[in-house]
Amino acid sequence: MESIYYVVTFLCHRTCRHCYDDRFRPYRGEGLRSVLEESVSLHPRIIDHFPEQMTYLNPHQIDPVTGKFQEEIGRIVLAGGEVLLDAVREPVLYSALERLFARYAGRVKLIVQTTGDLLTERILDQLLERHVWQISVSGIDAFHQGLEAEEARRRQVDTLTRLFESRGMRLDPLLQNPTERSRSLEDRSFHFFGATEERWIGPLWPRGRAWMNGLSKATLEDNFCARWSGAHHFLQYRYKGSEVSVEPNGNVYPCCLKTKRPIGNLVEDPLERILDRLIGHPVYEALSMGHPERMGIQYGWSMEKFLEASTVTLPDGRKYRNYCLGCDAFHDEVLGAERPLVQLTGRQS
Repeated sequence: MESIYYVVTFLCHRTCRHCYDDRFRPYRGEGLRSVLEESVSLHPRIIDHFPEQMTYLNPHQIDPVTGKFQEEIGRIVLAGGEVLLDAVREPVLYSALERLFARYAGRVKLIVQTTGDLLTERILDQLLERHVWQISVSGIDAFHQGLEAEEARRRQVDTLTRLFESRGMRLDPLLQNPTERSRSLEDRSFHFFGATEERWIGPLWPRGRAWMNGLSKATLEDNFCARWSGAHHFLQYRYKGSEVSVEPNGNVYPCCLKTKRPIGNLVEDPLERILDRLIGHPVYEALSMGHPERMGIQYGWSMEKFLEASTVTLPDGRKYRNYCLGCDAFHDEVLGAERPLVQLTGRQS
């Protein structure tokens, strides 16, 4: 598989109003203990059910020696929440990095995603000692507290850039196309992004606090399903363009935005088995092709019905249309919260 986006914790030090999942927030007391216990206890089992090899085939590149599709090394993004918080950094993040490096004998690109404000020289050195290939700083936008002003964001980028470059890292030259990262494992890098209009995340997903706060400006033109980190190509896991999202409890989703129900759980099953049993399923094939509007055709959901379900009236009277809403409605009506996937696929696990 080319990429696994692994959310190792829901714990965060912020409650940003644009966040796509309300579970990313500070926890205290019993809630904190529960969130930590989940991440600490389950991450070894989850990682053990990742693919045997973290490689994929690139059909656009031919190996000059074998004449076959080029085999390339995939990547695993470890994210939160905030993975650099003291409570999770060593028992979860560092433990996961060490386990992943050992599992793949170093043949994997390990990426740590962080908001950046907790990063220090000591922590950066500890990450690099654990073979982190890239640091992805995700909080460079006006939604993050303290970075509302453009000057503050510029200072943050400049400060972190000096820190990264002092360790021999360089700015990712392929920032605009994250699916084309074919650099070597020794070529360590960093990059910055945030919820800004010029990035693919600009319209904001109709999810979590972004949706509750009325911040999403996405339209039907913003087909998140057909974009990177959407479900596009997730079933073609042996080839370029494949990615899935994993939660701290092991739930697997075909996209980072997350469908209303998971497609499986890595505490229970290996990832490849979960994906194999969905191959040929009309719902998930439509998602994998980037056409969510066709996911329900065999269940009596015409494209017209799907588009109608993708349209809502906001409290201020405005019409809002996005395919994610239709996907949610289809899951609620057809798939249901409890109906086993085997009843829909006709396949046994």
